[in-house]
Amino acid sequence: MNPSPQRPLAILVHGMGRTPVSMALLALRLRRAGFDTALFGYFVTFEKLPGCVARLQRFIDTRCDSRPYVVMGHSLGGVLLRCALPRLVRRPAGCFLLAAPSRACELARRVARLWPYRLFTGEMGRLLADEKFMAGVPIPDCPAWVYAGTGGPTSRFFLLGDEPNDGILRISETQIAGVPTVCVPAMHTFFMNSRALARDLIGRAIAVVGRTS
Repeated sequence: MNPSPQRPLAILVHGMGRTPVSMALLALRLRRAGFDTALFGYFVTFEKLPGCVARLQRFIDTRCDSRPYVVMGHSLGGVLLRCALPRLVRRPAGCFLLAAPSRACELARRVARLWPYRLFTGEMGRLLADEKFMAGVPIPDCPAWVYAGTGGPTSRFFLLGDEPNDGILRISETQIAGVPTVCVPAMHTFFMNSRALARDLIGRAIAVVGRTS
């Protein structure tokens, strides 16, 4: 389908170990709501962060033209978007971070020592466990929202403890100072398929592109 200049654009970035197909249902819901969509893909096993971020920047800059657009990233995809945002020619109307880590989370720090994780996730996977790197990831300079999952188990016997989580990240491991947090009763892996997420996200996306059109 050819993009229409009258329709706002939503750019979606998938999470670690996934493909653009994982964002297909959310993209479909966005198109039904009046957006054109573009899905960015990357290979975490083989790509390094600087090259991937540069490629994402070019991907966004060549597609956003003059119409309002928003960006959405799941998990590592949200971290990549935050790294790319300061480099963009024109900033988005809104940035939506879906179950994206904002710091070196407990689970990443634990598995980063294991060779299968290091082999499969490459440099970018290791950086998610690097507190210094994560602390230096830019904060979005446009309207932004953090979406945090609460569908994970909570127990003092569970690795993530009693704090609400999505099975991978605690709420506090997604939050960014000054950025509103929206909680969604969903698990990390299929977070982007949540109906509750889509309803809230699409409503906010329509509002922000309306303010810039």
